[in-house]
Amino acid sequence: MHLIWLLAWRFRSDKRQNGFISFISASSTFGIGLGCFVLILLLSVMNGFERELKDRLLSVIPHAEFKSVYASGIENWPAEVEALQQHPDVIFVEPYVNATGMLQKGNKMKAVEITALDPLYASEGVIPSLVTNQQWQQFQTDENAAMLGQGLMQKLGLEVGDKVQILLPQLSEDLSLSAPKTLRLNVIASLDMGGELSNHIGFMHMSLAAQALNIQHGAQGIRLRFKDAFAAPQLTREIGYKLTPEVYMSDWTIKDGNLYQDIQLVRAVVYIALSLVIAVACFNIVSTLVMAVNEKQSEIAMLKSMGAKNSLIILVFMLQGTFNGLIGTVVGVILGVLMASNLAGVARFVEDLFGVQFLSGDVYFIDFLPSELNWNEVYFTALIAIVLSVLATIYPAVKAAKINPAKVLGH
Repeated sequence: MHLIWLLAWRFRSDKRQNGFISFISASSTFGIGLGCFVLILLLSVMNGFERELKDRLLSVIPHAEFKSVYASGIENWPAEVEALQQHPDVIFVEPYVNATGMLQKGNKMKAVEITALDPLYASEGVIPSLVTNQQWQQFQTDENAAMLGQGLMQKLGLEVGDKVQILLPQLSEDLSLSAPKTLRLNVIASLDMGGELSNHIGFMHMSLAAQALNIQHGAQGIRLRFKDAFAAPQLTREIGYKLTPEVYMSDWTIKDGNLYQDIQLVRAVVYIALSLVIAVACFNIVSTLVMAVNEKQSEIAMLKSMGAKNSLIILVFMLQGTFNGLIGTVVGVILGVLMASNLAGVARFVEDLFGVQFLSGDVYFIDFLPSELNWNEVYFTALIAIVLSVLATIYPAVKAAKINPAKVLGH
């Protein structure tokens, strides 16, 4: 093995080697390193988006909703809530009422869907963490209090402390629209969720909304969050089929799942595209070794005439080609890990330097480039690069072993 390593390194570092072969060899190393670097970086960005989706967006919106099929709401909903709280996969349960109408301030109006909550149950959720203690206490004591998204308040020109009215449509007995019900609300807090969510989110008291919408049982539905948000589709159906009241079932993937699906699609495309980039770079290893074999025919012939076996020749050239892949992989992985670990700071520096913004908080639910390094993906990326590099060396190495010493030395 010492002889194999010595010959492989000697052939690779031979100063008499053709300059074009050296260029192709260097380009293969660079291509493999670049592919590993970009693959690790982009996968870390996708992991970061998935983490922020789970920690930010899915901490506010419910993972599952069970809405009564009847206008009177869910009968005996406290007992249903208590039963759901015992489920091992559920971490939070609360009743709710959806109040859809027109929010009006002066001559400005905007369609809005405000979620009406019971402060007693909501105090165990994440909503109190989005406002100050004083604002949350005010929401608990003031039945007319409302908390609105920052984007929604900006569009209506509202500020904390203003009064606003919401017009709720009413249905008559023949299911035709009658005069809307008008509620006056006190804006006590502004919620900054980031992105489109802040443009339509709002909360008010469930008792006030239930009275205005004639929901006799007090709660239109029950919403909850799971330990694992990505298991919501399956768990929602399992729980929904066991509920006593007749309900419509819905989970977060129906309304907001397109963002998660986009992340998974981009992840798959990145994997395929950059794996092909690494594969193309490995083809340069084939070219390098084929030309090296042609250039080293006399040395190979002398080795074989001195008793070197075909297996030794094959291993020498496989090892020579693997050097390129190994060096590129190590450099690419190290740079990828370093960049992925410090991406947010680097992106912020570039934004400040050139006066640009990669992600706008008005459009996306975050205003920075997230990154989360997954070491299993790093190992898998390195494994792909090394395996492809080794496979690329097989054909040229076998070709080198087939050289006929008598024919080569005879010339």
